[in-house]
Amino acid sequence: MRELPVTDVQAAVRGLFLQINRRVSPDIEAAMRRALERETSPAARYVLTQLTDNYAAAAETGLPLCQDTGMAVCFLTVGQDVHFTGGSLTQAVEQGVRDAYIEGCFRKSIVSDPLFDRVNTGDNTPAVIHLSLVPGESVRILAMAKGFGSENMSRVFMLPPAAGEEGVLDAVVTAVREAGPNPCPPVIVGVGIGGDFETAPLMAKRATARPIGVHHPDARYAALEEKALERINRSMIGAAGIGGLTTALWVSAEYAPTHIAGMPVAVCICCHASRHAETVL
Repeated sequence: MRELPVTDVQAAVRGLFLQINRRVSPDIEAAMRRALERETSPAARYVLTQLTDNYAAAAETGLPLCQDTGMAVCFLTVGQDVHFTGGSLTQAVEQGVRDAYIEGCFRKSIVSDPLFDRVNTGDNTPAVIHLSLVPGESVRILAMAKGFGSENMSRVFMLPPAAGEEGVLDAVVTAVREAGPNPCPPVIVGVGIGGDFETAPLMAKRATARPIGVHHPDARYAALEEKALERINRSMIGAAGIGGLTTALWVSAEYAPTHIAGMPVAVCICCHASRHAETVL
């Protein structure tokens, strides 16, 4: 049995959210530069140049990549032989988020009541926390800062099994096409196939954290990712929705067993920054 102080979790969460709101991950920056190199539209090239310049400015100044510093989402994968000491794990995660958003002077975007009062909580908490238990003595923390320009464009389709691969591809392309310029393209798309109404979106959201260039290990799903990316980019929505060759930088798909009568498909859309990072304690 390993003992882990919850203050270590708090410090790790704080560091992750300070990092992801200020620095884009290297795989995304490289993908954006490749998109700029192959782009032929002057207007799209201008947008892509502005975005990559913004990455550099944020890293240099410590200012946020975007004014919407997102809703804090944490996926915690906890070894079942870890014993947390010194307090509540949930409260430690919340305090880590709170510390990062106050210290970084990041915009606080969370309201306590979604419908009536809509009063800002003032510290970007509560976070969304997903916890899973696995064998072992380590704790993996995946942090995401999910802006709602893109979150609002995410979709769930409850397809019949007969829809097949073409139905999945149509759903993914439809979600991106109908989103248009709203999620700040070029986008990163996560696709969750299977499970049920609630688990498909979780798979889709986690899929957006897979590094650009890394396909699903199952060749059939890897081919699906390639087909979806090609069809999305054929839409010519382009950077900022003004046209161009790159509407999406990458598509990552995940799947899970499902019921014989259904085939849920969730499409999680992230903006070009797709702010996420993880660490292992």
